[in-house]
Amino acid sequence: TTVVQGDVVHALDLAARLDSTAEFLCKAHWGNLCFPPPFGREAIPEEAYIAELDAKSGASLKLTVLNPLGRIWTMVAGGGASVIYSDTICDLGGGAELANYGEYSGAPSESQTFEYAKTILSLMTTEKRPDGKVLIIGGGIANFTNVAATFKGIVKALTEYRHQLLENRVRIFVRRGGPNYQEGLKLMREVGSKLGLEMYVFGPETHMTAIVGMALGHRPIPKPTKPEPPMSQNLLGKNLVASLSQSSSTNSMSELMDSGERSGSPKLSKRITVCLWDPEQENALKPPAMLFTSSSKAIVWGMQPRAVQGMLDFDNLCSREVPSVSAMVYPFSGNHKQKFYWGHKEIMIPMYKDISEAVKKHPEVDVLVNFASLRSAYDATIEALNLKHFRSVTIIAEGIPENKTKKLIKKADSLGVTIIGPATVGGIKPGCFKIGNTGGMLDNIIASKLYRPGR
Repeated sequence: TTVVQGDVVHALDLAARLDSTAEFLCKAHWGNLCFPPPFGREAIPEEAYIAELDAKSGASLKLTVLNPLGRIWTMVAGGGASVIYSDTICDLGGGAELANYGEYSGAPSESQTFEYAKTILSLMTTEKRPDGKVLIIGGGIANFTNVAATFKGIVKALTEYRHQLLENRVRIFVRRGGPNYQEGLKLMREVGSKLGLEMYVFGPETHMTAIVGMALGHRPIPKPTKPEPPMSQNLLGKNLVASLSQSSSTNSMSELMDSGERSGSPKLSKRITVCLWDPEQENALKPPAMLFTSSSKAIVWGMQPRAVQGMLDFDNLCSREVPSVSAMVYPFSGNHKQKFYWGHKEIMIPMYKDISEAVKKHPEVDVLVNFASLRSAYDATIEALNLKHFRSVTIIAEGIPENKTKKLIKKADSLGVTIIGPATVGGIKPGCFKIGNTGGMLDNIIASKLYRPGR
Protein backbone atom coordinates (compact mmCIF):
# COMPACT_ATOMS: atom_id res chain seq x y z
CA THR A 1 0.00 0.00 0.00
CA THR A 2 1.38 3.40 -0.96
CA VAL A 3 0.36 7.05 -0.69
CA VAL A 4 1.59 9.55 -3.29
CA GLN A 5 1.96 13.23 -2.37
CA GLY A 6 3.21 15.20 -5.33
CA ASP A 7 6.48 13.60 -6.35
CA VAL A 8 6.89 11.73 -3.04
CA VAL A 9 5.82 8.09 -2.59
CA HIS A 10 5.16 6.87 0.97
CA ALA A 11 5.21 3.09 1.52
CA LEU A 12 2.62 2.24 4.17
CA ASP A 13 2.82 -1.52 3.84
CA LEU A 14 4.96 -3.92 1.86
CA ALA A 15 5.77 -7.60 1.46
CA ALA A 16 9.05 -9.21 0.51
CA ARG A 17 9.85 -12.65 -0.85
CA LEU A 18 12.78 -14.28 0.91
CA ASP A 19 14.85 -17.01 -0.70
CA SER A 20 15.78 -19.59 1.92
CA THR A 21 18.85 -20.61 -0.10
CA ALA A 22 20.24 -17.08 0.45
CA GLU A 23 20.22 -17.42 4.22
CA PHE A 24 23.99 -17.97 4.35
CA LEU A 25 24.41 -14.56 2.66
CA CYS A 26 21.70 -12.57 4.44
CA LYS A 27 21.53 -14.06 7.93
CA ALA A 28 23.21 -11.01 9.46
CA HIS A 29 20.52 -8.76 7.93
CA TRP A 30 17.54 -11.07 8.43
CA GLY A 31 18.32 -11.96 12.04
CA ASN A 32 16.78 -15.07 13.59
CA LEU A 33 14.20 -15.63 10.90
CA CYS A 34 12.11 -18.81 11.02
CA PHE A 35 10.62 -20.04 7.75
CA PRO A 36 7.15 -21.59 8.06
CA PRO A 37 7.09 -25.39 8.32
CA PRO A 38 6.17 -27.31 5.16
CA PHE A 39 2.65 -28.75 4.85
CA GLY A 40 1.51 -26.29 7.54
CA ARG A 41 2.61 -28.46 10.46
CA GLU A 42 5.63 -28.96 12.65
CA ALA A 43 7.99 -31.78 11.76
CA ILE A 44 7.55 -35.01 13.71
CA PRO A 45 10.68 -36.25 15.57
CA GLU A 46 11.68 -38.64 12.77
CA GLU A 47 11.40 -35.92 10.12
CA ALA A 48 13.39 -33.52 12.30
CA TYR A 49 16.09 -36.17 12.78
CA ILE A 50 16.49 -36.71 9.03
CA ALA A 51 16.53 -32.93 8.46
CA GLU A 52 19.33 -32.67 11.02
CA LEU A 53 21.28 -35.44 9.26
CA ASP A 54 20.74 -33.65 5.95
CA ALA A 55 22.06 -30.36 7.34
CA LYS A 56 25.28 -32.03 8.51
CA SER A 57 25.86 -34.00 5.32
CA GLY A 58 27.08 -33.13 1.86
CA ALA A 59 24.54 -35.63 0.58
CA SER A 60 20.78 -35.12 0.37
CA LEU A 61 18.46 -36.87 2.84
CA LYS A 62 14.76 -35.95 2.80
CA LEU A 63 11.73 -37.44 4.55
CA THR A 64 8.11 -36.32 4.85
CA VAL A 65 5.48 -38.57 6.45
CA LEU A 66 2.19 -38.28 4.56
CA ASN A 67 0.12 -41.03 6.18
CA PRO A 68 1.67 -42.94 9.10
CA LEU A 69 -1.04 -45.61 8.79
CA GLY A 70 -0.41 -46.08 5.05
CA ARG A 71 0.44 -49.43 3.50
CA ILE A 72 2.91 -48.26 0.82
CA TRP A 73 6.31 -47.01 1.96
CA THR A 74 9.16 -45.83 -0.25
CA MET A 75 12.93 -45.55 0.11
CA VAL A 76 13.95 -43.95 -3.17
CA ALA A 77 17.35 -42.79 -4.41
CA GLY A 78 17.28 -39.48 -6.28
CA GLY A 79 15.03 -36.43 -6.15
CA GLY A 80 13.66 -36.90 -9.66
CA ALA A 81 13.12 -40.63 -9.16
CA SER A 82 11.24 -40.02 -5.90
CA VAL A 83 8.73 -37.80 -7.74
CA ILE A 84 8.30 -40.38 -10.51
CA TYR A 85 7.72 -43.21 -8.02
CA SER A 86 5.18 -41.17 -6.06
CA ASP A 87 3.35 -40.17 -9.25
CA THR A 88 3.27 -43.79 -10.41
CA ILE A 89 1.86 -44.98 -7.08
CA CYS A 90 -0.88 -42.36 -7.33
CA ASP A 91 -1.57 -43.18 -10.99
CA LEU A 92 -2.06 -46.85 -10.07
CA GLY A 93 -4.56 -45.98 -7.35
CA GLY A 94 -2.28 -46.12 -4.31
CA GLY A 95 -2.30 -42.42 -3.41
CA ALA A 96 -4.48 -42.85 -0.31
CA GLU A 97 -2.11 -45.55 0.98
CA LEU A 98 1.16 -43.71 0.24
CA ALA A 99 2.77 -43.33 3.65
CA ASN A 100 5.82 -41.17 2.97
CA TYR A 101 7.74 -39.09 0.49
CA GLY A 102 11.50 -38.72 0.54
CA GLU A 103 14.80 -39.37 -1.18
CA TYR A 104 18.48 -39.98 -0.56
CA SER A 105 21.08 -38.86 -3.09
CA GLY A 106 24.46 -37.22 -3.52
CA ALA A 107 26.51 -40.29 -2.53
CA PRO A 108 25.55 -40.65 1.17
CA SER A 109 27.84 -42.84 3.25
CA GLU A 110 26.93 -46.30 4.51
CA SER A 111 26.26 -44.97 8.02
CA GLN A 112 24.06 -42.14 6.74
CA THR A 113 22.02 -44.54 4.62
CA PHE A 114 21.72 -46.87 7.62
CA GLU A 115 20.28 -44.09 9.78
CA TYR A 116 17.92 -43.03 6.99
CA ALA A 117 16.68 -46.57 6.36
CA LYS A 118 16.37 -47.31 10.07
CA THR A 119 14.17 -44.24 10.56
CA ILE A 120 11.80 -45.29 7.76
CA LEU A 121 11.62 -48.90 8.98
CA SER A 122 10.88 -47.69 12.51
CA LEU A 123 7.94 -45.61 11.27
CA MET A 124 6.76 -48.38 8.96
CA THR A 125 6.60 -51.08 11.62
CA THR A 126 4.92 -48.99 14.34
CA GLU A 127 1.34 -49.81 13.27
CA LYS A 128 0.30 -53.22 11.95
CA ARG A 129 -1.97 -53.79 8.98
CA PRO A 130 -3.94 -57.03 8.47
CA ASP A 131 -3.24 -56.88 4.73
CA GLY A 132 0.50 -56.36 5.24
CA LYS A 133 2.70 -53.58 3.89
CA VAL A 134 4.87 -52.82 0.88
CA LEU A 135 8.36 -51.28 0.87
CA ILE A 136 9.66 -49.96 -2.45
CA ILE A 137 13.44 -49.50 -2.49
CA GLY A 138 13.79 -47.90 -5.90
CA GLY A 139 15.91 -45.58 -7.95
CA GLY A 140 17.18 -44.82 -11.41
CA ILE A 141 20.68 -45.54 -12.69
CA ALA A 142 23.05 -43.60 -10.45
CA ASN A 143 25.71 -41.35 -11.95
CA PHE A 144 28.22 -41.47 -9.10
CA THR A 145 26.47 -42.76 -5.95
CA ASN A 146 28.05 -46.07 -4.90
CA VAL A 147 25.04 -48.41 -4.95
CA ALA A 148 26.87 -51.14 -3.01
CA ALA A 149 27.82 -48.75 -0.18
CA THR A 150 24.30 -47.35 0.19
CA PHE A 151 22.76 -50.82 0.02
CA LYS A 152 25.10 -52.00 2.78
CA GLY A 153 23.51 -49.38 5.03
CA ILE A 154 20.01 -50.49 4.02
CA VAL A 155 20.94 -54.16 4.58
CA LYS A 156 22.10 -53.35 8.12
CA ALA A 157 18.79 -51.64 8.83
CA LEU A 158 16.79 -54.55 7.37
CA THR A 159 18.77 -56.96 9.54
CA GLU A 160 18.09 -54.90 12.66
CA TYR A 161 14.35 -54.74 11.93
CA ARG A 162 13.98 -58.33 10.72
CA HIS A 163 11.41 -59.43 13.31
CA GLN A 164 9.28 -56.30 12.93
CA LEU A 165 9.29 -56.69 9.14
CA LEU A 166 8.17 -60.31 9.40
CA GLU A 167 5.47 -59.46 11.96
CA ASN A 168 4.11 -56.73 9.68
CA ARG A 169 4.19 -59.04 6.63
CA VAL A 170 6.24 -56.55 4.64
CA ARG A 171 6.89 -57.31 0.97
CA ILE A 172 10.02 -55.59 -0.37
CA PHE A 173 10.64 -54.61 -4.00
CA VAL A 174 14.11 -53.41 -5.04
CA ARG A 175 15.22 -51.83 -8.33
CA ARG A 176 18.51 -49.98 -8.83
CA GLY A 177 21.38 -49.40 -11.23
CA GLY A 178 24.64 -47.46 -11.22
CA PRO A 179 28.20 -47.83 -9.91
CA ASN A 180 28.71 -51.25 -8.29
CA TYR A 181 25.02 -52.07 -8.62
CA GLN A 182 25.76 -55.79 -9.21
CA GLU A 183 27.36 -56.05 -5.77
CA GLY A 184 24.53 -54.05 -4.20
CA LEU A 185 21.80 -56.22 -5.71
CA LYS A 186 23.69 -59.35 -4.67
CA LEU A 187 23.75 -58.07 -1.07
CA MET A 188 19.99 -57.49 -1.23
CA ARG A 189 19.27 -60.97 -2.58
CA GLU A 190 21.47 -62.55 0.07
CA VAL A 191 19.92 -60.65 2.98
CA GLY A 192 16.40 -61.39 1.73
CA SER A 193 17.16 -65.11 1.64
CA LYS A 194 19.05 -65.08 4.94
CA LEU A 195 16.37 -63.20 6.89
CA GLY A 196 13.43 -64.99 5.28
CA LEU A 197 11.95 -61.77 3.90
CA GLU A 198 9.66 -61.67 0.87
CA MET A 199 11.97 -59.65 -1.34
CA TYR A 200 12.13 -59.17 -5.11
CA VAL A 201 15.31 -57.66 -6.54
CA PHE A 202 15.76 -56.17 -10.02
CA GLY A 203 18.48 -54.26 -11.86
CA PRO A 204 18.51 -51.74 -14.72
CA GLU A 205 17.18 -54.38 -17.13
CA THR A 206 13.78 -53.79 -15.48
CA HIS A 207 11.89 -50.55 -16.10
CA MET A 208 12.32 -48.15 -13.18
CA THR A 209 8.66 -48.02 -12.13
CA ALA A 210 7.81 -51.63 -13.02
CA ILE A 211 8.24 -52.64 -9.38
CA VAL A 212 5.37 -50.31 -8.43
CA GLY A 213 2.99 -52.26 -10.64
CA MET A 214 4.31 -55.52 -9.17
CA ALA A 215 3.95 -54.26 -5.60
CA LEU A 216 0.36 -53.11 -6.16
CA GLY A 217 -0.66 -56.27 -8.02
CA HIS A 218 -1.09 -54.66 -11.44
CA ARG A 219 1.53 -56.79 -13.19
CA PRO A 220 3.01 -60.26 -12.57
CA ILE A 221 6.28 -60.66 -10.73
CA PRO A 222 8.80 -62.32 -13.08
CA LYS A 223 10.93 -65.20 -11.91
CA PRO A 224 14.47 -64.23 -10.88
CA THR A 225 17.08 -64.55 -13.61
CA LYS A 226 20.82 -64.99 -13.41
CA PRO A 227 22.44 -61.52 -13.24
CA GLU A 228 24.50 -60.50 -16.24
CA PRO A 229 28.27 -59.93 -15.84
CA PRO A 230 29.51 -56.33 -15.83
CA MET A 231 29.65 -54.86 -19.32
CA SER A 232 32.67 -52.72 -18.56
CA GLN A 233 35.17 -55.58 -18.83
CA ASN A 234 37.66 -54.89 -21.62
CA LEU A 235 35.59 -52.10 -23.13
CA LEU A 236 38.43 -49.71 -23.89
CA GLY A 237 39.66 -51.34 -27.09
CA LYS A 238 38.94 -49.43 -30.28
CA ASN A 239 38.09 -52.60 -32.20
CA LEU A 240 35.37 -53.48 -29.70
CA VAL A 241 33.95 -49.98 -29.86
CA ALA A 242 33.81 -50.25 -33.65
CA SER A 243 32.09 -53.62 -33.48
CA LEU A 244 29.60 -52.31 -30.94
CA SER A 245 28.85 -49.38 -33.21
CA GLN A 246 28.29 -51.62 -36.22
CA SER A 247 26.15 -54.16 -34.38
CA SER A 248 23.93 -51.64 -32.63
CA SER A 249 23.48 -49.03 -35.34
CA THR A 250 20.81 -51.02 -37.20
CA ASN A 251 18.17 -50.83 -34.48
CA SER A 252 15.03 -49.42 -36.06
CA MET A 253 11.98 -48.17 -34.17
CA SER A 254 10.07 -51.37 -35.01
CA GLU A 255 12.97 -53.49 -33.73
CA LEU A 256 13.04 -51.51 -30.49
CA MET A 257 9.30 -52.05 -30.06
CA ASP A 258 9.64 -55.78 -30.68
CA SER A 259 12.58 -56.10 -28.28
CA GLY A 260 10.63 -54.22 -25.62
CA GLU A 261 7.72 -56.64 -25.97
CA ARG A 262 10.02 -59.65 -25.76
CA SER A 263 11.84 -58.38 -22.66
CA GLY A 264 8.68 -57.51 -20.77
CA SER A 265 9.53 -53.82 -20.65
CA PRO A 266 6.77 -51.24 -21.16
CA LYS A 267 5.88 -51.01 -24.85
CA LEU A 268 7.03 -48.03 -26.83
CA SER A 269 4.16 -46.02 -28.18
CA LYS A 270 3.51 -46.47 -31.89
CA ARG A 271 1.77 -43.11 -32.02
CA ILE A 272 4.35 -40.35 -32.02
CA THR A 273 3.18 -36.75 -32.02
CA VAL A 274 5.65 -34.34 -33.62
CA CYS A 275 5.30 -30.65 -32.74
CA LEU A 276 6.67 -28.43 -35.50
CA TRP A 277 7.97 -24.99 -34.50
CA ASP A 278 8.25 -22.12 -36.89
CA PRO A 279 11.83 -21.01 -37.73
CA GLU A 280 11.65 -17.90 -35.55
CA GLN A 281 10.84 -19.93 -32.42
CA GLU A 282 13.61 -22.40 -33.19
CA ASN A 283 16.23 -19.72 -33.84
CA ALA A 284 15.30 -17.93 -30.60
CA LEU A 285 16.29 -21.00 -28.57
CA LYS A 286 19.30 -21.96 -30.65
CA PRO A 287 22.65 -21.61 -28.80
CA PRO A 288 25.08 -19.10 -30.29
CA ALA A 289 27.39 -21.85 -31.54
CA MET A 290 27.93 -25.59 -31.31
CA LEU A 291 28.60 -26.15 -27.61
CA PHE A 292 30.78 -29.25 -27.87
CA THR A 293 32.82 -30.93 -30.57
CA SER A 294 35.15 -33.91 -30.61
CA SER A 295 38.02 -31.47 -30.07
CA SER A 296 36.49 -29.44 -27.20
CA LYS A 297 38.78 -28.97 -24.21
CA ALA A 298 37.68 -28.24 -20.64
CA ILE A 299 38.95 -26.93 -17.35
CA VAL A 300 37.44 -28.61 -14.29
CA TRP A 301 37.04 -26.31 -11.25
CA GLY A 302 37.30 -28.31 -8.03
CA MET A 303 39.06 -31.36 -6.62
CA GLN A 304 37.05 -33.92 -8.59
CA PRO A 305 39.42 -36.71 -9.72
CA ARG A 306 36.60 -39.26 -10.06
CA ALA A 307 34.61 -37.00 -12.39
CA VAL A 308 37.72 -36.21 -14.45
CA GLN A 309 38.60 -39.90 -14.78
CA GLY A 310 35.03 -40.60 -15.92
CA MET A 311 35.35 -37.93 -18.61
CA LEU A 312 38.67 -39.41 -19.78
CA ASP A 313 37.25 -42.94 -19.90
CA PHE A 314 34.36 -41.67 -22.04
CA ASP A 315 36.80 -39.85 -24.34
CA ASN A 316 38.86 -42.98 -24.83
CA LEU A 317 35.77 -45.08 -25.42
CA CYS A 318 34.68 -42.62 -28.12
CA SER A 319 38.13 -42.85 -29.75
CA ARG A 320 38.92 -39.18 -29.19
CA GLU A 321 42.48 -38.39 -30.17
CA VAL A 322 43.19 -36.27 -27.09
CA PRO A 323 41.60 -36.01 -23.61
CA SER A 324 38.80 -33.48 -23.12
CA VAL A 325 40.25 -32.23 -19.80
CA SER A 326 43.28 -29.96 -20.18
CA ALA A 327 43.60 -28.72 -16.60
CA MET A 328 42.01 -28.52 -13.16
CA VAL A 329 41.65 -25.53 -10.83
CA TYR A 330 41.58 -25.72 -7.05
CA PRO A 331 42.38 -22.54 -5.08
CA PHE A 332 43.11 -24.41 -1.83
CA SER A 333 46.26 -26.16 -3.03
CA GLY A 334 49.43 -25.19 -4.82
CA ASN A 335 50.20 -25.87 -8.47
CA HIS A 336 50.91 -29.54 -9.07
CA LYS A 337 50.02 -32.43 -11.38
CA GLN A 338 47.59 -35.30 -10.86
CA LYS A 339 47.84 -38.78 -12.36
CA PHE A 340 44.99 -40.18 -14.46
CA TYR A 341 44.50 -43.02 -16.93
CA TRP A 342 44.02 -42.62 -20.67
CA GLY A 343 43.04 -46.14 -21.65
CA HIS A 344 45.92 -48.23 -20.30
CA LYS A 345 48.41 -45.35 -20.22
CA GLU A 346 49.11 -42.99 -17.34
CA ILE A 347 48.86 -39.27 -18.05
CA MET A 348 49.45 -36.19 -15.90
CA ILE A 349 46.93 -33.34 -15.80
CA PRO A 350 48.09 -30.03 -14.27
CA MET A 351 46.20 -28.45 -11.40
CA TYR A 352 46.39 -24.69 -10.83
CA LYS A 353 45.55 -22.50 -7.89
CA ASP A 354 44.27 -19.67 -10.10
CA ILE A 355 41.92 -20.00 -13.08
CA SER A 356 43.48 -17.08 -14.95
CA GLU A 357 46.83 -18.90 -14.93
CA ALA A 358 45.15 -22.09 -16.17
CA VAL A 359 43.52 -20.21 -19.06
CA LYS A 360 46.79 -18.46 -19.94
CA LYS A 361 48.69 -21.76 -20.14
CA HIS A 362 45.88 -23.62 -21.93
CA PRO A 363 44.43 -21.21 -24.50
CA GLU A 364 42.76 -24.09 -26.39
CA VAL A 365 40.19 -24.52 -23.58
CA ASP A 366 36.65 -23.26 -24.23
CA VAL A 367 34.58 -25.18 -21.64
CA LEU A 368 34.46 -24.78 -17.86
CA VAL A 369 32.97 -27.48 -15.63
CA ASN A 370 32.44 -25.80 -12.26
CA PHE A 371 32.19 -28.12 -9.24
CA ALA A 372 32.47 -25.28 -6.69
CA SER A 373 30.12 -25.44 -3.69
CA LEU A 374 26.93 -23.37 -3.56
CA ARG A 375 28.74 -20.76 -1.43
CA SER A 376 31.57 -20.19 -3.91
CA ALA A 377 30.06 -21.22 -7.26
CA TYR A 378 28.80 -17.69 -8.03
CA ASP A 379 32.15 -15.99 -7.43
CA ALA A 380 34.05 -18.71 -9.32
CA THR A 381 31.71 -18.39 -12.31
CA ILE A 382 31.91 -14.57 -12.36
CA GLU A 383 35.70 -14.79 -12.29
CA ALA A 384 35.63 -17.20 -15.23
CA LEU A 385 33.18 -15.05 -17.23
CA ASN A 386 35.35 -11.97 -16.71
CA LEU A 387 38.18 -13.75 -18.53
CA LYS A 388 36.00 -13.75 -21.69
CA HIS A 389 37.50 -17.05 -22.77
CA PHE A 390 34.81 -19.74 -22.34
CA ARG A 391 31.97 -20.58 -24.70
CA SER A 392 30.06 -22.64 -22.12
CA VAL A 393 30.10 -22.90 -18.33
CA THR A 394 28.49 -25.78 -16.45
CA ILE A 395 27.56 -25.10 -12.80
CA ILE A 396 26.98 -28.33 -10.87
CA ALA A 397 26.07 -26.85 -7.46
CA GLU A 398 22.46 -26.67 -6.33
CA GLY A 399 21.13 -24.17 -3.81
CA ILE A 400 22.55 -21.02 -5.42
CA PRO A 401 20.19 -18.13 -4.54
CA GLU A 402 17.75 -17.28 -7.33
CA ASN A 403 18.84 -13.65 -7.54
CA LYS A 404 22.48 -14.69 -7.97
CA THR A 405 21.45 -17.12 -10.70
CA LYS A 406 19.62 -14.35 -12.57
CA LYS A 407 22.74 -12.18 -12.45
CA LEU A 408 24.85 -15.05 -13.80
CA ILE A 409 22.43 -15.65 -16.67
CA LYS A 410 22.33 -11.96 -17.58
CA LYS A 411 26.11 -11.58 -17.58
CA ALA A 412 26.64 -14.79 -19.54
CA ASP A 413 24.03 -13.76 -22.10
CA SER A 414 25.74 -10.41 -22.63
CA LEU A 415 29.01 -12.25 -23.34
CA GLY A 416 27.47 -14.92 -25.57
CA VAL A 417 28.31 -17.67 -23.08
CA THR A 418 25.98 -20.63 -22.56
CA ILE A 419 25.27 -21.53 -18.92
CA ILE A 420 24.36 -25.14 -18.14
CA GLY A 421 22.88 -25.26 -14.63
CA PRO A 422 23.02 -24.38 -11.80
CA ALA A 423 21.87 -27.58 -10.10
CA THR A 424 22.77 -29.89 -12.98
CA VAL A 425 24.41 -33.28 -13.08
CA GLY A 426 26.01 -32.26 -16.40
CA GLY A 427 25.35 -33.59 -19.87
CA ILE A 428 26.57 -35.80 -22.70
CA LYS A 429 27.06 -35.28 -26.41
CA PRO A 430 27.21 -38.93 -27.55
CA GLY A 431 30.51 -39.94 -29.06
CA CYS A 432 31.90 -36.48 -28.41
CA PHE A 433 31.98 -34.95 -24.92
CA LYS A 434 30.89 -35.83 -21.39
CA ILE A 435 30.37 -33.28 -18.60
CA GLY A 436 31.39 -34.55 -15.17
CA ASN A 437 29.64 -37.61 -13.76
CA THR A 438 26.78 -37.70 -16.26
CA GLY A 439 25.84 -41.15 -17.53
CA GLY A 440 27.40 -43.04 -14.66
CA MET A 441 29.89 -45.84 -15.21
CA LEU A 442 30.94 -47.36 -18.52
CA ASP A 443 28.41 -50.18 -18.08
CA ASN A 444 25.53 -47.77 -18.43
CA ILE A 445 27.19 -45.70 -21.16
CA ILE A 446 27.66 -48.84 -23.26
CA ALA A 447 24.13 -50.09 -22.56
CA SER A 448 22.71 -46.69 -23.51
CA LYS A 449 24.89 -46.51 -26.67
CA LEU A 450 26.18 -43.10 -25.60
CA TYR A 451 29.67 -43.91 -26.88
CA ARG A 452 28.60 -43.12 -30.46
CA PRO A 453 26.65 -40.28 -32.08
CA GLY A 454 23.08 -40.86 -33.23
CA ARG A 455 22.21 -41.88 -36.75
